[in-house]
This record gives sequence, C-alpha cells and structure tokens, in this order.
Amino acid sequence: MDSTSPEPSLYTVKAVFILDNDGNRLLSKYYDPDLYPSMKEQKNFELNIFNKTHKADNEIAFLEGLTIVYKSSIDVFFYVVGSAQENELMLMSVLNCLFESLNQILRKNVERRGLLDNMDGVFLVVDEIVDGGVVLESDPQQVLQKVNYRADENPLTEQSMAQVLQSAKEQIKWSILK
Repeated sequence: MDSTSPEPSLYTVKAVFILDNDGNRLLSKYYDPDLYPSMKEQKNFELNIFNKTHKADNEIAFLEGLTIVYKSSIDVFFYVVGSAQENELMLMSVLNCLFESLNQILRKNVERRGLLDNMDGVFLVVDEIVDGGVVLESDPQQVLQKVNYRADENPLTEQSMAQVLQSAKEQIKWSILK
C-alpha cells in the first residue's frame, strides 16, 4: 500500500450545513475541530462555498482541499463536506438521506420557512444521520423512525421530547457511573 495514502477512517463527514438563498446560515455542524475553529472562519468558508455553488448546476465541488456535495431546494442549499480523499458517493448518500428525511417531515415543502419552523426536528435528523463525523444512517425511513416522526403528527410532541430528555439523562448517568 502506498505510504502517502491516508489511513481509512470512519470519520467521513467534516461538516453539514444548510444555507438560505442569500448565503446565510440556517444550520451548521462542524465535526472536525481543526477544520475551522472559529465562527468567523466557518462563516467565511460557508460564504465561499455558497458563492461557488449557488449558480452552478453541479452536485460536487472541490474547495480548499475539501470535497463538497450539495443540493438546493426552492430557497435553501444543503451541503455535506468531506476530506479531499473522501468518496463522493458516501457523502452524497448522507446528503440524500438528509434531504429525503426533511422532505418527509416538511411534507415535500423543503423551504426556508418550513425549516425554521421545524428546526428542532431538523437538528434531530442531522444528529441521527451523522454523529461526530461518523455516518450512522443513510436510509431516510430509518432516520424518521428513530426520531419518532409520523406523517400524521407533528415532528415532535411534548411526550417525545420528554422521552428524548429522559433518555439523554440516562445515558449521561451511565457514562458517569462507568
């Protein structure tokens, strides 16, 4: 094996973010703390990507030594960022899962207003797909099942939020006791 090849890693995703049609951040999650450590650097990076991609018809961009896959819908842009050596198909499966999951939650109306109104569900979806840069799920139906979403209900009810908080408390308690 070539000694210059990077070691295989589960940490495939460097960042996931959603921008509106003006390039403003709606959601962003950076999984590599060394990539862009400050908020200013992150916003500059996002603006550079937006300027390069908002009029393009492609699905893949390469910028600053990173592989970026993206998709737009009405007035929002979805981005998944990986290293330069990352498999574009893997990043694209994350992007498609994110988009299809949100498409189900927002009842096929993926636009800025709907995302802002359901931001709690959007964060849950992103967290179910990627955790710390590791891809956990790429099937939208599994993601929706895990976030306890039903097409005939609101994405989050008070009951399901209480269950999420209780589960988080239990996990923290057990991690401290170990």
